[in-house]
Amino acid sequence: MNETTKNAIAVHALAEYPRECCGLVVARAGEEAYVQCRNLAEKPTQHFVMSPQDYAAAEDLGQVLAIVHSHPGAAARPSMTDKAMCEVSGVETWIIVALGVQGDGSIAVDDWCEFGPSGYIPPLLGREFSHGTLDCFSLCRDWYRIERGITVADFPRTDKWWEDGTSNLYIDNYEKAGFTNLGPDVEPQIGDVLLMQIRSKNGVPNHAGLYLGHGVFIHHMHGQLSGRAVWGGMWAQCLRGVLRYVGEKA
Repeated sequence: MNETTKNAIAVHALAEYPRECCGLVVARAGEEAYVQCRNLAEKPTQHFVMSPQDYAAAEDLGQVLAIVHSHPGAAARPSMTDKAMCEVSGVETWIIVALGVQGDGSIAVDDWCEFGPSGYIPPLLGREFSHGTLDCFSLCRDWYRIERGITVADFPRTDKWWEDGTSNLYIDNYEKAGFTNLGPDVEPQIGDVLLMQIRSKNGVPNHAGLYLGHGVFIHHMHGQLSGRAVWGGMWAQCLRGVLRYVGEKA
């Protein structure tokens, strides 16, 4: 990363503070350039969701060399979400610029960090929540990858899809991912996905947990850390189906 690119990133990060800025470093006409992108996150002071339209426009300019974002008031250290997104982004270099309040009250760049894919899988317990990257569905996928060596298909999903009036993410896709629905009355086995409906305006299952046996399941609620819970009570009342893995169809 040359000084011109670094300066352009710093200017963007300072202009967006206290929001996280995001952008791309692209190779254009044999030189690298920084392209600003819009952060469409619902809470842009806490994380970023890069505009797909801006990403596509940057790709038209040249090859994407790096994904960039800022950490306002935080260290230049990749979060769980950053590392998980890096693994699936297809981009080899990620850059973080950290900003903070200085002794004179001004805001300035504190530090920089570059990292890339490393095979990172976040811990199943205590992981941060980031919808579409670290959520209840990705927790189930990672359990299968860690515990059974099975790669379960992923599906794109927008935040709060369960309130758009039409989407039915789990029911529309569970067969493609290699699962069969045994209904809500079956006794769950280890590895079964528990489909629950929790405050879904679409009236569809919008939360998934994974049964671990002995009356315990693991799940990741919106806005919370992932963790274990006792199966039964209010959770069982929300149950709409039990999905069992049978393998993807050839």
